[in-house]
Amino acid sequence: MDRFVAIETFVRVAEARSFAEAARQLRVARSVVTDRIRQFEAEVGAPLFIRNTRNVVLSELGQAFLRDCTDLVGRTHSVVDQMREVKSSSAGRLRVYALPGFVLGHLARMLQDFQERYPKIVLDLVVSDAVIDPVKEGFDCALQIFPPRSEELVSRRLFPVRRVFCASPQYLRRHGVPRVPADLLRHRLGWYSGYPTRDRISFHHAGEEPVALTLDPVLLTNSVHLLREYAQEHAGIVCLPTLVASGPVLAGELELVLPKYDLSAFWLSVFYPANLRSQHKLKLFLEALHAAFPDVPPWDQALIERGRLRADLID
Repeated sequence: MDRFVAIETFVRVAEARSFAEAARQLRVARSVVTDRIRQFEAEVGAPLFIRNTRNVVLSELGQAFLRDCTDLVGRTHSVVDQMREVKSSSAGRLRVYALPGFVLGHLARMLQDFQERYPKIVLDLVVSDAVIDPVKEGFDCALQIFPPRSEELVSRRLFPVRRVFCASPQYLRRHGVPRVPADLLRHRLGWYSGYPTRDRISFHHAGEEPVALTLDPVLLTNSVHLLREYAQEHAGIVCLPTLVASGPVLAGELELVLPKYDLSAFWLSVFYPANLRSQHKLKLFLEALHAAFPDVPPWDQALIERGRLRADLID
């Protein structure tokens, strides 16, 4: 039995809490994972997991040695990656989790440039709005706004995610243009359902106290692209991140609503395990991201240059 393969399989099962999920991540049959764990348990002379019909729980022995095993796997992969770096060869699989709001319309060009430069790196990119812990889900990194609850993660900010209210010119001609935040309550509103503040938002105006408002949206969704299309169909006023709204606003398809009021921004960050399995590949990927998306991303810069967005940022 290959001891390193057995230890890595043990770590994957422990993190995923599932033999089937560990098998999927390792790209082997579930029976292979089961055999590896059974042989490993036979070698150490004690069970590593307590199995039942619902989940897989670490035994006392498994809990005692999981961190050491995780460190060993991370260090081994790191050494291999560094050896590849010395040989100027970067290869292998990099599992990335990312928000659709960022990926759709913005990431493909960067991915093309990255893979032309590093053709031997295979990107396994999963797109979803759900907040995940990349350690538990077996990803090398996650590109998301809201941080998962984990002490095993490192985070690096990429760029701010600003928000604006907007609607189609046709909708505003038909229903009127809001002049102050409270006017929004008389309109049909579309709202992203994943904000931690739920339906509450604060409006900031120079020299004035912030205005806090609890909205009453008629459309709640976890898709910012659906919200954009909803506004483009003249259905109502929506709150969108500028990375989704910038194009239609600059093209005149949507108009900013309450442009003199600023909304607080979030940050898109990269979250990754403190004990990296793919340190060199991830380092290259993060360098490419930072090069492609500066602190003031191009969609915000275009709005700022045309006077549609203030340069100041409200965190």
